[in-house]
Amino acid sequence: MPSAVPLVRVVRSGLLESVHAGHVAVCDAKGRLLAALGDPHRFVFSRSSTKPLQAAVSLRRIGELPEDLVAILCASHNGEPEHVRAVRRLLRRGGVPASALGCPQDLPMLPGAARRAGRPTRIAHNCSGKHAGMLFACSRAGWDLDSYLAPRHPLQREILRAVRRGTGVDRPVVGVDGCGAPVHGVPLSGMAMLFARLVRPEHLGLHGAGVATAVAAMRAHPFLVGGSGRTDTLLMTQVPGVVSKVGAEGLYCAAILEQGIGVAVRIEDGGDRASGPALIHALAELGALTAEDVERLAPVARRPILGGGRPVGEVAASFRLRRSRG
Repeated sequence: MPSAVPLVRVVRSGLLESVHAGHVAVCDAKGRLLAALGDPHRFVFSRSSTKPLQAAVSLRRIGELPEDLVAILCASHNGEPEHVRAVRRLLRRGGVPASALGCPQDLPMLPGAARRAGRPTRIAHNCSGKHAGMLFACSRAGWDLDSYLAPRHPLQREILRAVRRGTGVDRPVVGVDGCGAPVHGVPLSGMAMLFARLVRPEHLGLHGAGVATAVAAMRAHPFLVGGSGRTDTLLMTQVPGVVSKVGAEGLYCAAILEQGIGVAVRIEDGGDRASGPALIHALAELGALTAEDVERLAPVARRPILGGGRPVGEVAASFRLRRSRG
């Protein structure tokens, strides 16, 4: 089994202080491995990178929604006022009380917003949009709301079928995500194929239309997908030809629309500070980003290392993808 390879270097005051190793997989919608580093078949939990697909499953039951509410279904948001308002609108539209949300209580991610919030709430949790969409779908379908997070619930069984179709994995490992929803373990290459299929939705059968709707909403409302300072928001704002979605534990996935390919990066130590720079570097290697694009993305492509409150170094990616022959 291939070992993780160095992807991201941390330099402080000119000294290489730390290295984040990891894996990269690049696939097309047919599952062909086009490029890789490390072990492209390492099993990973899909975490929040699956949200566009989960949103598509919910949308099959919900029907049409305003585009901004579709975007919040796909979000791992900061809990800023715009995010909270969108989740509340989604719950009202579905006739579902906020008390039905099964995600944990949390504070907004940004310190200022957290201070203003004062106390944790379920709506402030970064996955509240996904949960609100799941509850809305269950309400429309006449399914039980109290057990909507149980793996045997009809909604979660439908999501599992969609994951199988999207990743090409017949028996994913089923675990519990940080928000309490089922999460699926698949090869990193399966996540790359899923993201290729997000922009080639004809490969996703019944959920293709919902996926196309979700991708369009993410591109139209990137702030709702993440928020202030977030890599997804900045990347999709600056580069319209890319759709991206962070996971957790160092997973980051994206699709290049014009090429119809998916990219999945996993940092071996789970370091989130390294996953964004690694993904952006991989996209540049694949020709999806110009040098000017990367410069505009500098705040998340080369994260500053501070000393005494001022920049004294950076977290930056440096690697060359290995292209598959043929």
